[in-house]
Amino acid sequence: MINRIHNFSAGPCTLPLEVLQEVQTELVDYQGAGMSLIEMSHRGKHFDHVHNEAVALARKVFEVPDDFSVLFLQGGATLQFSMVPMNLIPPGARAAYVDSGSWASGAIADARIYGDVYTAWDGKEENYSRMPTSKEIQLQPNTRYLHITSNETIGGIRFSDWPEVDVPMVADMSSDYMSRRIPWDRFELVYGGVQKNLGPAGMAIVFVRQSALETSNRNLGRYLRYDIHAGKNSMFNTPPVFPIYILGKVLRWMDEAGGLSAMEKAAEEKAALLYSEIDNSRDYFRCPVHQASRSVMNVIFRLPTPELEKQFLDEAALQGLVNLKGHRSVGGCRASIYNAMPRSGVEVLAGFMKSFQASHPV
Repeated sequence: MINRIHNFSAGPCTLPLEVLQEVQTELVDYQGAGMSLIEMSHRGKHFDHVHNEAVALARKVFEVPDDFSVLFLQGGATLQFSMVPMNLIPPGARAAYVDSGSWASGAIADARIYGDVYTAWDGKEENYSRMPTSKEIQLQPNTRYLHITSNETIGGIRFSDWPEVDVPMVADMSSDYMSRRIPWDRFELVYGGVQKNLGPAGMAIVFVRQSALETSNRNLGRYLRYDIHAGKNSMFNTPPVFPIYILGKVLRWMDEAGGLSAMEKAAEEKAALLYSEIDNSRDYFRCPVHQASRSVMNVIFRLPTPELEKQFLDEAALQGLVNLKGHRSVGGCRASIYNAMPRSGVEVLAGFMKSFQASHPV
């Protein structure tokens, strides 16, 4: 009997149990080949099938238009902080960024090394407690793209409504990747690390429009060029074999569970359970995020005192509710409820929150 705890880690995150069990059965002897997939040539027939199926499923599940290439790249989303401006900002142009929190700030810092970058909206003065409206985003002339972070893992905020602007958008979607539909017509490039919603750490998925590939910077080392990876079907060098293998299985699990519409519905319902507990606690639990910007992937909350927060985390762990500690930069508590977190796990957490408040009054 497997003793699975409730893992609310912000990443790497919990994965579907069915996927893990399937991987377990195949790991030593992949489909009767007498060896593991991770021991095989990435040019062989077995991995070729795994790779192409993962690409096809990524297109199907995320409803990706035909004029976008699908790239599986090493380095996670952080490498994309540099690759995006290196490839997409031509001489004489500039790029706009929304500073919505820690990850957006990192993207801005790296982009400034490679091009003319400015902040179109800055949430720092409001402690990154909300996302901007479209009207608040101030674009300047000759802007090549607007970069947004769709969901801030640390701050627990997201774009509930996608910005409507007059330039193409680029988005880091790491922590809400494939959890909801997106308006593809507004985007030129979408990227994200897979370790929060789609697989193990070590890989990013990049969706890039063909027109962007045609005008991208060619004066770069080959690995740093999107057009090279697109032309080689992400096989320019040895790809991240194991993450691609897991990704394909997770995407199949998502597809069989009902696809994006089912993931989005489940996410909204799970988040509502926790926010209801927070909002009905008479400020015992407090969420420092504007209601319209509340994330449905990363629910952050505080308790009345740091001492109670520590006790809450300690007692939660004893109940099999783990990885609820907030990011070290902000403290507090955080429940990451990605696609693979079952509703039952969220119900257990909500019940524990209620009982903890009753047994630890202030």
